[in-house]
Amino acid sequence: MSDRSAKVSRKTLETQISVELNLDGQGNSNFDTGIPFLEHMLEQIARHGSFDLAISATGDLDIDDHHTVEDIGITLGQAFNKALADKKGIMRYGHAYVPLDEALSRVVIDFSGRPGIEYRVKFSRPRIGRFDVDLIHEFFQGFVNHAPATLHIDNLAGQNAHHIAETMFKAFGRALRYAVSRDERMRGVIPSTKGSL
Repeated sequence: MSDRSAKVSRKTLETQISVELNLDGQGNSNFDTGIPFLEHMLEQIARHGSFDLAISATGDLDIDDHHTVEDIGITLGQAFNKALADKKGIMRYGHAYVPLDEALSRVVIDFSGRPGIEYRVKFSRPRIGRFDVDLIHEFFQGFVNHAPATLHIDNLAGQNAHHIAETMFKAFGRALRYAVSRDERMRGVIPSTKGSL
């Protein structure tokens, strides 16, 4: 683990989440959440972000996936916030366009210290397998609230719901990768005229 790593746990009456994150990893991942489609999407974040990421979760899946998906987003945001510490020397901003066949999505992120999300995505169907696509927004909302970060997600083209989701998560991983990268020209400097983020 690098100095830019974090271990975060979150426990509520609804879920118990554990996240291990290394920003300077190799894209290795391990997930045990009980939600296979979400794990497939989390793998895209790790692989395309080149983060080492392990997440285990237990939750009230007998009710539905909502609490578990949202709380994983929250805990992952907390892990990024912890790993970035004072954010000195990072690029701060990142963006990516990612295609998959007919689908294309754009993600732009700013580790601004101000949580916010603009989410312009329309899915062709309400579920991918048994996974409710509305929960994707809940995941990203949880992340930005606790990173904290400003996030714009735009699906620009697509018909296949799985393809649309996958382009979003791959682009999110890529945007994160650039935003948390070290800026050699800004060593030890917080990338803000305010002097803090």
